[in-house]
Amino acid sequence: MPDALQFPIIDLSFPDRFSIANLIRQGCVDHGFFYLVNHGVDEELISKVFEQSSNFFSLPIEEKMKLVRKNHRGYTALYAEKLDTTLTTEGDSKESFYIGPLADDLNQWPLEEDLPSWRSTMETYHQKLLSAVTKLLSLIALSLKLEEDFFEKVGALIEPLAFIRLLHYPGDLNSSSEEIFGASAHSDYGMVTLLVTDGVPGLQICREKSKQPQVWEDVPSMSGAFIVNIGDMMERWTNGLFRSTLHRVLQPRQDRYSVAFFTNPSKDCTVECLESCCTESCPLRFPPIKAIDYLEERLRLTYGL
Repeated sequence: MPDALQFPIIDLSFPDRFSIANLIRQGCVDHGFFYLVNHGVDEELISKVFEQSSNFFSLPIEEKMKLVRKNHRGYTALYAEKLDTTLTTEGDSKESFYIGPLADDLNQWPLEEDLPSWRSTMETYHQKLLSAVTKLLSLIALSLKLEEDFFEKVGALIEPLAFIRLLHYPGDLNSSSEEIFGASAHSDYGMVTLLVTDGVPGLQICREKSKQPQVWEDVPSMSGAFIVNIGDMMERWTNGLFRSTLHRVLQPRQDRYSVAFFTNPSKDCTVECLESCCTESCPLRFPPIKAIDYLEERLRLTYGL
């Protein structure tokens, strides 16, 4: 068995921003993952989000299907998504609920009489996470030897496409002979993802995605910390310096809940290689692309549209 992974622990309240930025750089180069503590999101709110998530997923399927996913908002049923498009299995054994940017009126919400305080809890969480991500991105900019407001200047944070994703992995599914995953192997699409789990294990990463056979390592959860990982658009910006690491969730033996916060740049933001990341020894790997074009293509593949 490999040793437990040791990710850097990034403390958002630490006064020496440059030493924190160097730690972030180390985590992004080595693993594409790190832990985030003192992030300004209190435990009570996180507990409420998990409680409200459980309340929704406990509803009868016909009630959940009234809010089935439209415009990438709302409910996604078991097996409706397959993150690893090379698999021949039917789909991933999880159900989820997407909540996108709060300003565009595309979100779907359960009725207040069915789930009191559900919407207000999720809206508060969305705002708090966006605030934490904005602080984190200024440190990521520093870690790349850029000005702290780089991502604001290039338009990534004008109207970021930020999504909460509530996730439930049922633990009592009958396993067939086929290998079915809670979430099959994938990398995230955007800039950064902040994940919090209920502590039930299952998350694994594969650091070398092109090597065979793949080596998978368990990611321990840490109380009070977000697990942060780099997405594909950040990998493109850094010309592969920062890793968008392959990860998956094994089908758990007991119910498992987690909440992801995906931060994608604003629609019209162009993601193109940073000058400092393109050298003779590391030539340009990815052409410039508009954030929305990249995102839509990845979602199309995932959902078989």
